[in-house]
Amino acid sequence: MMNEILQFFIALPFLGFVFSLFIPEKKEAVISWVAFGTVFTQLISITIFIVFWIIEGTLDLNLKEFTLMKTSHYEFFIDFYFDKVTAVYLFVGALLTSMITTYSRYYLHREKGYKRFFNTVLFFFFGYNLAILSGNFETLFIGWEIIGISSFLLIAFYRERYLPVKNAFKVFSIYRIGDVGVILAMWASHHLFHENITFIELNNYNLVNEHLQSHSVIGAFVALCLACAAAAKSAQIPFSSWLPRAMEGPTPSSAIFYGSLSVHLGVFLMLRTFPFWENQTSIRIAIGLMGFTTSIAASLMARVQSSVKSQIAYSSISQIGLIFIEIALGLETLALFHFVGNAFLRTYQLLVSPSVVSYLIREQFYNYQPKENSIEDSLPKRIEYSLYILSLKEFKLEEVMNTLLWKPLKIIGKSIDFFNLRTLLIFFIPLYVLGIVFYEYKDLIPSYIVSNLPELFAFIGLVFVFKSFSERQNPFMAWVLIVLNHFWIAIAVLFNDKVDYNEVGVYLFGVVLAGIVGFVALLKLRKMEDNISMNQYLGHVYEHPRFAFFFLLAVLGVTGFPITTTFVGEDLLFSHIESNQIVLAFFVSSSFIVSGIAGIRIYARLFLGPHIKTYHELPYKSS
Repeated sequence: MMNEILQFFIALPFLGFVFSLFIPEKKEAVISWVAFGTVFTQLISITIFIVFWIIEGTLDLNLKEFTLMKTSHYEFFIDFYFDKVTAVYLFVGALLTSMITTYSRYYLHREKGYKRFFNTVLFFFFGYNLAILSGNFETLFIGWEIIGISSFLLIAFYRERYLPVKNAFKVFSIYRIGDVGVILAMWASHHLFHENITFIELNNYNLVNEHLQSHSVIGAFVALCLACAAAAKSAQIPFSSWLPRAMEGPTPSSAIFYGSLSVHLGVFLMLRTFPFWENQTSIRIAIGLMGFTTSIAASLMARVQSSVKSQIAYSSISQIGLIFIEIALGLETLALFHFVGNAFLRTYQLLVSPSVVSYLIREQFYNYQPKENSIEDSLPKRIEYSLYILSLKEFKLEEVMNTLLWKPLKIIGKSIDFFNLRTLLIFFIPLYVLGIVFYEYKDLIPSYIVSNLPELFAFIGLVFVFKSFSERQNPFMAWVLIVLNHFWIAIAVLFNDKVDYNEVGVYLFGVVLAGIVGFVALLKLRKMEDNISMNQYLGHVYEHPRFAFFFLLAVLGVTGFPITTTFVGEDLLFSHIESNQIVLAFFVSSSFIVSGIAGIRIYARLFLGPHIKTYHELPYKSS
């Protein structure tokens, strides 16, 4: 009976979000009351449920909700799971979100994006509950993706300004790396367990240990992918630089996302999958070292910040690093207590940060006291000054990410400037047709050629999205390349014997549908606007909000967000990539990373940022 109640905690936030979409923007009171009522009802329900769950003996609960797709070797199903980790995260999430909605009702009063803010918060709350209650990787990934896009929308809340949009795009790019970490972990776990493994099954020590003993390399790979995803989501080194940039959004969203809930989702992932990697000593050491390094570096960076919100952000990162150490040591209960304390503290600090600034200024003016000696003063001056400079430069983490992510994308994009519409029609389209012919008659082609074709086709698809990302002028070209990338991935995986056309059709149906919607939106936009190049932020969302909304949906559909069959198809196709096809898995996963970044980049360039029509040249006056 208690198992069945779990679905209520997903349905309530979803219904609240859907209902809020239809409320007129002028009715602020109704919008805020719907948001608060949804979250507060969730809080009361969760509290009562946890009390009865404790009385019943705190047994783990599992509910297999429904199956989205099933083949002879694969099953994609939605599963819910409840244990003490879920209980803590659900309760803290509902309590803090109810506080934030109460605070935001007055803080954002008469703000231009009032309805948009509460819609996004409810969307985030739905994704958060879905991720926390997830019983397998597939269900977790749906909530994980919802939280990611909600973060992007709230960081870019002040979308008429350049910096919030730019930082939102950077944060989404880091999130995309974490997304692919989860996808690769799902892929490898399918080969390790030969099934869609659930989290309650991960608690079966004999089952996990039996598979890890015979497949230790795959087990280590899964654990590293999970650690990478957790590090990206929780801003651990080398991804730490994104969290202060995420503070460009409204203070309430900064508190709920980057002070309390979203930033601790990496911690949740490590706690949820701890039974899987607890016996992999090398992984535990690596996670502990990552947390230790992050904690030291973030503490130093927090001490030199000139912005209160940035200081709080780095302080939160430092504490999360300590939580990772506690998880690596197996101190699960302590990590949960630490999460609760850090979440409440950072939420409070962020909400009162404007008042704290005025208070400190007043205190320094009236009650100035010389600063006491700190621990750094005991160090040799050369080391002290070096640490200070490194902290000011944030240990050059931004440069590290530029070197690892942005510069390679730009270099590769410049190296394929020859790629244009003529090249696409003359060379790549015939090559794709030739690939289909090869597939139909692959029994007549030498095996050594057939075995290398998947990697070749996947690499061509990767080149397509690299070109899409580097495209500066033609959004139609960039959009078509993203769509065609999926066709190259499909034919690459199609060369595996177990794949049939129906499975590829499931994958490509969502791509084609979203691709058409996006292309039509671009056509309509070109008819109404003279400038739709992507060499600057154009801000067309203000005049064409409907087209902006539909194009965003198209971007999400094409890039695998769980609103089309593309999402299920990605996981389905990955299940056909064999465990020894590391290069193919790398090319396909890289395509997913870059295609998501390229798609959001098109949306941000065309529809967000300073409105191009607000800038007018001054009339010329003769002397």
